[in-house]
Amino acid sequence: MTAPSRGTAVVTGAARGLGLAIATALHADGYAVLLTDVDAAEVRAAAGRLGCAAAELDVRDEAAVRAVAEQAAAGPGGLALWVNNAGILATGPSWSHDAATRRAIMEVNALGAMTGTLAALGHMRAAGRGHVINIISLAGLVAAPGETVYGASKHALIAFSIGTLAELRAEGVRGVHISCVCPDGTWTPMLQDRLHDTGAAASFTGILLRPEQVAARVARLARRPRPVLAIPRWRGWQVRLLDAFPATSIRAAGLTLAFGRAQQRRYARRIAAGRWP
Repeated sequence: MTAPSRGTAVVTGAARGLGLAIATALHADGYAVLLTDVDAAEVRAAAGRLGCAAAELDVRDEAAVRAVAEQAAAGPGGLALWVNNAGILATGPSWSHDAATRRAIMEVNALGAMTGTLAALGHMRAAGRGHVINIISLAGLVAAPGETVYGASKHALIAFSIGTLAELRAEGVRGVHISCVCPDGTWTPMLQDRLHDTGAAASFTGILLRPEQVAARVARLARRPRPVLAIPRWRGWQVRLLDAFPATSIRAAGLTLAFGRAQQRRYARRIAAGRWP
């Protein structure tokens, strides 16, 4: 086990899935990691297995987010890294979601990450150093039919992240970074029960990633910050091209989603045969 030497890192939504994989990779890379999640029992169990600290956290609670930032700032090496990973997904046409569902998605995925970013920046700007990494999605770079409200929350977060980074640079702050990670569909609990959900087909149109693959790239990004990282990179270029020609992508939506549904069936067969993941 590597002794913590790179400062304290906070990871939200870290009880399972991608958040836990990120926390594990950062811990191995020398951070003292504070795992947070709305599921108190599970995040404490996960942190205990790693030998890390844990805190119950609902990212919609601004006072609680600020308290976690204070705790991390007082931790080994101060608050060096904050990873906003907590997120929720609802699928289906935008008109199929009620107001409570739309509000929850926006409050967790967008506003919760904004709150975490600003809480972290309060300490990082004062210290003159630090890094916020926001886990977005390729759905933050292009519209994703069937995941429209989710995609809207991710578009909001990437705009906020890049805009805030520009504001830091305009203020002359050079040692504080904000990065956006936009992975392809990732095999986490968010997708594992959606192999037969046609509304989630957009998440299966590319390469289905393992959480450990994304986590390794996040750990590397923590060492070499950049504003936006698409995983894999070629998918980032692909979806940006689609976004640049919306009329074309809309006309192709039926074919794209049909391909995604075929991929869902393919992965279901591979999993049933024990050949994936």
